[in-house]
Amino acid sequence: MVEASAPTLDAASAKAGRYRWVIVGLLFAATAVNYIDRQMIGVLKPTLVAEFGWTESDFANIVFWFQMAYAIGYIGFGRVVDAVGARLGYTIAIVIWTIGHMAHGFATGVASFAAARFGLGVGESGNFPAGIRAVTDWFPQRERAFAIGLFNAGANVGAIITPLLVPVLVLWFGWRAAFFLTGIFGVAWLVAWWFIYRHPAEHKRVTPAELAWIEQDPADPVEKIGWSRLLTVRETWAYALGKFLIDPIWWFFLFWLPGYLFERYDMDLKTFGLPLAAIYLISDGGSIFGGWMSSRLIKAGRTPNFARKMTMLLCAILVLPIWFAQSLDSVWAAVLIIGLATAAHQAFSANLYTLPSDVFPRGAVGSVVGIGGTVGALGGMGMALFTGYILDKTGSYEILFAICASAYLLALAVVHFLSPRLAPARV
Repeated sequence: MVEASAPTLDAASAKAGRYRWVIVGLLFAATAVNYIDRQMIGVLKPTLVAEFGWTESDFANIVFWFQMAYAIGYIGFGRVVDAVGARLGYTIAIVIWTIGHMAHGFATGVASFAAARFGLGVGESGNFPAGIRAVTDWFPQRERAFAIGLFNAGANVGAIITPLLVPVLVLWFGWRAAFFLTGIFGVAWLVAWWFIYRHPAEHKRVTPAELAWIEQDPADPVEKIGWSRLLTVRETWAYALGKFLIDPIWWFFLFWLPGYLFERYDMDLKTFGLPLAAIYLISDGGSIFGGWMSSRLIKAGRTPNFARKMTMLLCAILVLPIWFAQSLDSVWAAVLIIGLATAAHQAFSANLYTLPSDVFPRGAVGSVVGIGGTVGALGGMGMALFTGYILDKTGSYEILFAICASAYLLALAVVHFLSPRLAPARV
């Protein structure tokens, strides 16, 4: 068979149907709901601290149990998704996390909040293994980073909506009702997912031309590969250790930024929403840009290895100014610096998320993503306890921002050392 040239493939993409982007829209919406549910505890932190008298360490322990559940669930859902596919795997995940989210409305203290967060963490851990598996099924390699960047941008949209919506719900109905009302989003998404999503080869809305575009890459094995084998492969650890280093930074942003704005700039429930939403609006652009940049480099003839790592290097450099965020007296100057860092994180993460589908056969992608998510969540558990300890002891974010600034260059160095060419993993 004669391989098509790049211009021919681009023309084929233009002529083929575009139903695969509807699927990205569904993944985007699910990720937005995921982050609304996840971030509410951070947005409500000052309210809950005032009501229950929590210390920073109490709050850190609640976050810790979410992270533990996320670590356990992530690796489990990686296997579930590989076994049952994205459609059923995603369904199981959102049912569990919606129940866990609504359970927060019944919580009365640290223990009950921790239990609700544990249930939420188990369910939410299925979002990215199922989403990345869906992208792997629906997109050729050249489009995957951009598709992942698009649906990963839902995280930022959720993070934008939460500080704008939740204070209004709390002021009108109380914080308990806010958990019940936002839980409706998950139910609505599940109905849409179940009726719309199918594998592309089975979907009536996918044209033969689009299916050919989706399946343009060489066929790879679909046999399931055991964890014991995957854990011995360097490429697994390139992804997992990258997640270990950067995931805790995102968790820190998500759970502690609202409290930071409250304390550093003397804000309250009515005033901190706009600056926090602005931070995540900036980061939303980063998620899309990161996927676009590496996909564009590949289309321009660069290797996936060059495209992914050069994009990640640029992102790692853009995070560095956050080291000095606490010294800024202007809240909007801090918003720009922190927003740049969160945008760079999302762009870096979009490319890191693409690595399993770049180097592993399709039957192993969900498992590798699950292993990486678990290792990242373990890092997040440690970061949560460390953050609570540092803030209780010093009351300063300086050390924490220094860690944020340096994590991405270290993560890229680890990825490059363990997978210098992003060659296919020998499994």
